[in-house]
Amino acid sequence: MGRILAIDYGRKRVGIAVTDELKMIANALTTVHADEVIGFLKKYSSEENLECIVVGEPKNMKYEASEAEKYIIPFLKKLKKELPEINIVRMDERFTSKIASQTVLEAGLKKKDRQNKALLDSISATLILQSYLEMVK
Repeated sequence: MGRILAIDYGRKRVGIAVTDELKMIANALTTVHADEVIGFLKKYSSEENLECIVVGEPKNMKYEASEAEKYIIPFLKKLKKELPEINIVRMDERFTSKIASQTVLEAGLKKKDRQNKALLDSISATLILQSYLEMVK
């Protein structure tokens, strides 16, 4: 049994979350620079058994691809080339950034911590992964 990893891809930073081995709980793993994400994923997949990678799919309110998709498509092509043995799935990520911001606010974190975009990206990846886990149950 392998873990499921989720990605909230951004032009600068990539939030990453992963499940436990039983695929029951989504946990924030880290945030890496977009230029380093493929190397990070290759290393991580060599150390951990990954069953699937879930990549957030940004859509607008009309369920159409958002502007950010043009940056994600080249990333997906490279990811499939570098890790062809791992299944890649897309998951609607609408509202994850807003929910992540609200979560941080409700957690009572200091203003400086609330403005930490890397933290928000990893929380967004966790929300994407949790949504995926709920969908496949």
